[in-house]
Amino acid sequence: HVQLVESGGGSVQDGGSLTLSCTASGIRYTRYCMGWFRQDPDKEREGVARIYNNGGYAFYADSVKGRFTISIDNAKTTASLQMNSLKFEDSAVYYCATGPAPSFGVGLPNYWGQGTQVTVS
Repeated sequence: HVQLVESGGGSVQDGGSLTLSCTASGIRYTRYCMGWFRQDPDKEREGVARIYNNGGYAFYADSVKGRFTISIDNAKTTASLQMNSLKFEDSAVYYCATGPAPSFGVGLPNYWGQGTQVTVS
């Protein structure tokens, strides 16, 4: 059974920085992704960033390119999302997710974290 535990998030002023972390347990896939989606009540769910477990490939939404950086630790169980130059429109609930690489790549991860609020004012 896969479990994801998120940490980080909170409130920050425009232009500030935050870091999200997500630790997974129970993953059995050979090739998988970890990443984040975000959901604002007035917008559709958006894939923010994902990284493959080999650490070699990372993808970002156009809206966060150049500002956010995703990484994965050597154990391939903890992903981090460094968010810099935050804007008001980045405010949302951020959900960590994981799953096999093919399904994650089309926005369908198998497992989700509990979500953490990011508020930029």
